[in-house]
Amino acid sequence: MSATGQGRVVVIGAGIAGLAAAHRLLRRGARVTVLEASDRVGGKLLPGEIAGARVDFGAESMLARRPEAVALAREVGLTDRLQPPATATASLWTRGALRPMPKGHVMGVPGTASALSGVLSEEGLARIERDADLPRTQIGDDVAVGEYVAARLGREVVDRLVEPLLGGVYAGDAYRISMRSAVPQLFQAARTHDSLTEAVREIQAKAAAGQQTGPVFMGIEGGVGTLPIAVAESVRAQGGEILTGAPVKELRREPSQGWRIVAGDRVLYADAVIVAVPAPVAAGLLRAEAPEAAAELAGVEYASMALVTLAYRRGEVLLPEGSGFLVPPVDGRTIKASTFASQKWGWIADENPDLVVLRTSVGRYGETEILRRDDADLVDVSRHDLEQATGLDATPVETRVTRWTDGLPQYPVGHHARVARIREHVGKLPGLAVCGAQYDGVGIPACIASAYAAVDQIQGDLRAVQELTANPVQSLHGGAGE
Repeated sequence: MSATGQGRVVVIGAGIAGLAAAHRLLRRGARVTVLEASDRVGGKLLPGEIAGARVDFGAESMLARRPEAVALAREVGLTDRLQPPATATASLWTRGALRPMPKGHVMGVPGTASALSGVLSEEGLARIERDADLPRTQIGDDVAVGEYVAARLGREVVDRLVEPLLGGVYAGDAYRISMRSAVPQLFQAARTHDSLTEAVREIQAKAAAGQQTGPVFMGIEGGVGTLPIAVAESVRAQGGEILTGAPVKELRREPSQGWRIVAGDRVLYADAVIVAVPAPVAAGLLRAEAPEAAAELAGVEYASMALVTLAYRRGEVLLPEGSGFLVPPVDGRTIKASTFASQKWGWIADENPDLVVLRTSVGRYGETEILRRDDADLVDVSRHDLEQATGLDATPVETRVTRWTDGLPQYPVGHHARVARIREHVGKLPGLAVCGAQYDGVGIPACIASAYAAVDQIQGDLRAVQELTANPVQSLHGGAGE
């Protein structure tokens, strides 16, 4: 270990969280090896091409109001390729028509009934008005978003707007998703207000006073999937090692040599380890040394989904304006959203003047039957729904189905407590940390933030060990009671 407490660190997992952790560790002087089970880096961020057009086959945008993702993109040389959406206008496909996405809400929860005019029925709008006369709803330590909002404003608000918006992020069920974890600002405001609409108006007033400017979301020319590739290149340029096709079979502590990691036919030793893999894989890795954490991780549920990308000849397509639309599950459609990629991202339109690229998403938590269909069927149902929504009846020149099996961790009520327990158990083992989408948020900035927190944790562990003894590895294990 170096004199500054920066030892050798192994990062398990080369998704954006693992790569961000490696990048920060190297900038702070550590020696880093990243181990990735698959044959590529990037995890759920996947760039590719369809009909010659560069596109994303995974996540396509990143929240810009949080700094972590945009800052990392700048650090790895992507400043000139950062681009906001060409249009921020979107629609809801509900009650038989494409309707403008309402404004003046927090994740679908309105500050006034008028904010949802045109989306809700007259009865649904009237139900919102009753919120001011209802007694306070006690929410305790946590509550499901859908359950709480339905009690205050009626189910129609949840079914027509909250559900498709939350579903777009988590592919989950609003009546199960934790308000504390998924919409924390709403949770905090609701705890101090008798009226939910009053709480929403306070959030909106604070946001206005904060004068947040600039785009809410940001993309990258060539696709957000190019971000992990650029981070990986930076990691290697700084002397870091990234091994793909290297699934970790064993993670153990040894009193004389620190952490022992078995990956394929290689055995590595490290002063610290960051586990940046999905919950089921993390559970398997931690079972020997942190069985309580492993048990908690094994309980994390996931939703599966598929993205259907379609390319058309531009002369055969006339789409509505905007970036696309969301679909409330209550309307009974198969697709849950569609993105008009060529209209949302200027660089796609500029690079491919003769093409129009769209994509749809299929699959929510608990929807397993639709995902059992083969690729051709998923393309067919997507084309059917697109025709029903927009009138598009042209034949695509190329299609691609990308399946993300167990792609999105679910955040049910009590998720924050589960995460706290995992970190408590992991924290008992100096030099071990976890990060990724299953902890503090599924978005790209949240994953990067969790990686940075993991880096801070293990570096604090290593510095503490070095202060205790000149033999850091023996101290690491002696301090743990071995």
